[in-house]
Amino acid sequence: MKNLLLIAVFFTGLFTATAQTTTSEEGVTITVTVDKIKNNKGKMLFALHTEDTFMKKKPIQATGSTIEGNTVKVTFTNVPKGAYAISCVHDENDNGRMDFEENGMPKEDYGMSNNPMSYGPPQFDPSKFMVADKDVTLNIIL
Repeated sequence: MKNLLLIAVFFTGLFTATAQTTTSEEGVTITVTVDKIKNNKGKMLFALHTEDTFMKKKPIQATGSTIEGNTVKVTFTNVPKGAYAISCVHDENDNGRMDFEENGMPKEDYGMSNNPMSYGPPQFDPSKFMVADKDVTLNIIL
């Protein structure tokens, strides 16, 4: 139950906050694709985190996109070198946040970079990826 509460707290505030912006005009582009979304309702919301912001603070960048053909593709630009994790949620009712059942289980599908299999709250290490000098392309499975 504690794990469910942590998941609820993480996703409730994750996408409702305004993202911090990077000050660098240089960096790479991260392109994220989510395929096989169960329907085209609502939006997909994405958050880019460092280890310091993951499950603790506002993401360093956040974006959202409508769903067309059960697929979404978004980009994060000017991302400096470092370790990052991306989370996403299918906000089916387009209310800007993840919704939960009374028992704390998510009502809406979500995913993380690297597609880790987890039975508790998301963790940074299994979801992290490195940004160096080249653009990054990721696929997230809900």
